[in-house]
Amino acid sequence: MLHYKKFAVVAVLAALMIIGMSAMRPADDKPPKMNLKVLPKGISHDDLIKTMDSWKDALGVKCNFCHAPSADSTNHHLDFASDAKPEKNIARHMYKMAARINKKFFGMNKDASGALVPTVTCMTCHHGSPHPNEPK
Repeated sequence: MLHYKKFAVVAVLAALMIIGMSAMRPADDKPPKMNLKVLPKGISHDDLIKTMDSWKDALGVKCNFCHAPSADSTNHHLDFASDAKPEKNIARHMYKMAARINKKFFGMNKDASGALVPTVTCMTCHHGSPHPNEPK
């Protein structure tokens, strides 16, 4: 009788696990659409998120400041690949400007691997405000 109860418990747990796994949404086969124009095409997802988080913090904004909503009205996500918002292209322009400043005036600031360590960043001017000439 004891073996029957153990078998029944294991069978029920296995059935619940199978049901739970089948109810999960399958992973998308295709990677998310990317539209990288100034960041390296091979940037890792973690490095991309770190970069976006640093830009968000420097400007004191959320992702929707630069990224447009999805064209699908039933989907409440952002369309990260879209260039519909002008703020996204402004951010690209500012990123390139900061890179030029760092290369021209602070090119000697390099880490152990020889990579340029940026001295001028978004925070240098923005200080947590989306418009650097306006107080936060």
